[in-house]
Amino acid sequence: MKLILIKDVPELGHKGDVVDVADGYARNYLVPKKLAVKATAGALRQAEAMRIAREEAARRLLEAAEELRQSLAGARVVVAARSGDEGRLFGSIGARDVAQAITKFTGIEVDPRHIVVEAPIKEIGLHEVTIRPHREVEFQVTLDVIPA
Repeated sequence: MKLILIKDVPELGHKGDVVDVADGYARNYLVPKKLAVKATAGALRQAEAMRIAREEAARRLLEAAEELRQSLAGARVVVAARSGDEGRLFGSIGARDVAQAITKFTGIEVDPRHIVVEAPIKEIGLHEVTIRPHREVEFQVTLDVIPA
């Protein structure tokens, strides 16, 4: 049976995809759970519009990520943190702190979920932080932790 997915279904397809599935799978699972609708002529036109909108949104997200990389790649961001005499911090610096520092230092907002900090930063000095705003875009920012 030909169906149009109206929601993403793992291992089957994305919203707007036209799929061919077994009749029982369609009748007993996909249609009752409102994951798909029967593929009629009007629904196929609507599915094409959904697919085009999804591709356009994905393209815009990739462009925004590339723009962020152009403006921040290789940047050096300074963070002041309280520390002891040996250079150890009284706490740690995580992704949220890095995002706030980037916003304060450059004026560009970065979602903390896009910042990859391998381990919490607990020492003064230079640290490399990875920013991954899109699955295809990844770049490094140097974080300079100084005593406050």
